[in-house]
Amino acid sequence: MKPLVEDFITHVALEKGQAKRTQTIYRLELTEFVEWLAGKNIKSLNQVTADHIVEFLQNLKRRDLAVASLRLYLAAIKVFFRWLAGQKYVAQDVAEAMDWPRAWKNIPNTLSEVEVEDLLNVPRVSVPLELRDRAWLELLYASGLRVSELSGLEVHHVDLDVGYLRCTGKGNKQRVVPFGRKAREWIERYLREVRPKLVKPKTTSHLFLSRRGTKMSTKTIWGLVKKYLRRAKIQRNVSPHTLRHSFATHLLNHGADLRIIQEMLGHADISTTQIYTHVDGARLKEVHYRFHPRAK
Repeated sequence: MKPLVEDFITHVALEKGQAKRTQTIYRLELTEFVEWLAGKNIKSLNQVTADHIVEFLQNLKRRDLAVASLRLYLAAIKVFFRWLAGQKYVAQDVAEAMDWPRAWKNIPNTLSEVEVEDLLNVPRVSVPLELRDRAWLELLYASGLRVSELSGLEVHHVDLDVGYLRCTGKGNKQRVVPFGRKAREWIERYLREVRPKLVKPKTTSHLFLSRRGTKMSTKTIWGLVKKYLRRAKIQRNVSPHTLRHSFATHLLNHGADLRIIQEMLGHADISTTQIYTHVDGARLKEVHYRFHPRAK
C-alpha cells in the first residue's frame, strides 16, 4: 500500500502542482493510515471500507487531536481514494460520501476494555481509602453513573442482594440501574472493612465517605481519578465521565440495545445516546447485516 501512497504523492506534485508542504502532509497522514490498516491485517486498499476510515479517525480523536487535524486527515484520505478509484486501483471510492467530522467535538473519549481493567486494578486495596476507591471505580464503570450521582448515593439506595441501585439524575429524575457481581463484591468489602471506620458522629447515610466522614465530593472523585490514571500510565485527557462513556460504548460493542443503554444512562432523548453509535459503526453495520431481512 505504501508504494501507492508514493505514486499518489508524485501525482499531486507533478500533475496537480501541490505545494511541498501539502505533499509532506499528505505523505505523513496517508503513511500513518496505511500502517494502521496493515496493523488491522488489511493487505489491500480494496479491502478498506468507510467503517475502517471512521475507526482510524476515532483512534486519532482518542489521542486528543483537534477537529481541524481530523479534517486534514480525512481530506487526505478522500483525495487519495478519489485518485485510487480514478486509476482503477480500487473498485469504488469508499470515502466519497463520508461526512466531515464537524460534530466530532462531541464524540466522547472512551477507554478500551484493557485500559479500564488496568485502571480498576491500580488502587492498593490493602490501604483502606484505596479499597474504598476501588469500590466506587468499579461501580462507576458497572453502572454508568454520573459523578454527581455517585457522590449523592446513600447506603439504602443500593440493593446488593439483587444488584440494583436507585439514583437521582438530572432534573431530579430517579432511575434504577443494575450493576454486576464485581462491583457488588467490592462494595460489600468496602461496607464491611472501611466505611465503619470512616463514620463520625455527624456522618450522613451517604455510601462513599471521605476521611472526614462526609460524603465524597465530585471534586475529590475527579482528583482521585486523575491520580489513578497517572498510576495506570494512561496519558490521555480522561475524566471521571470517561468511565460513563466507556460503560455505554462497551455495552453497545457487545450488542446491547441502544434504548436500554438510554434508560441506564438516564438520557431523556435517544438522540443523546446515539452519540455512542459513532464510536463503533462497524459493529452496527455487522448487526444490520446479520439481522435485517434484506441486508444480504
